[in-house]
Amino acid sequence: MTKYVVSVPVTVICLVVLVFGIGCDSDAKTGAVAGGAVGAGTGAIIGHQSGKTGQGALIGGAIGAGTGLLIGNAQDKKKHETATPAKSEKQDAANIVTVNITNSNGSFTPVKLTKQGENNYVGPKGEVYDHLPSEAELKPVYGF
Repeated sequence: MTKYVVSVPVTVICLVVLVFGIGCDSDAKTGAVAGGAVGAGTGAIIGHQSGKTGQGALIGGAIGAGTGLLIGNAQDKKKHETATPAKSEKQDAANIVTVNITNSNGSFTPVKLTKQGENNYVGPKGEVYDHLPSEAELKPVYGF
């Protein structure tokens, strides 16, 4: 039966890495710390088989930290990409005003105006109004 023994210094190093990694504020940092800890432990076990526990822990820790950093960095980028559009969509929605135009057949045509600055509104065809236009002002352009 094979007996796996990890030296005390390697165990202490792994525990220190884990403790300092608890407060990481990004997936990249967390991934690097977790990968480093797992890699160091695995490297120590593998290195022990060849009589080089310390070297195995260092090599495994470096490989694990690098891999964890790459994976965590990709997750951070994905979070940032998905979070950014949501904010701009909310800001855009807050600056859009819809005026319903009553058509000659009784139906409605919604006209979305985008507010720019203090008093300017831009219509769907690019026309600029220096005030919020009324239904009567928009009907000749968008109604039927």
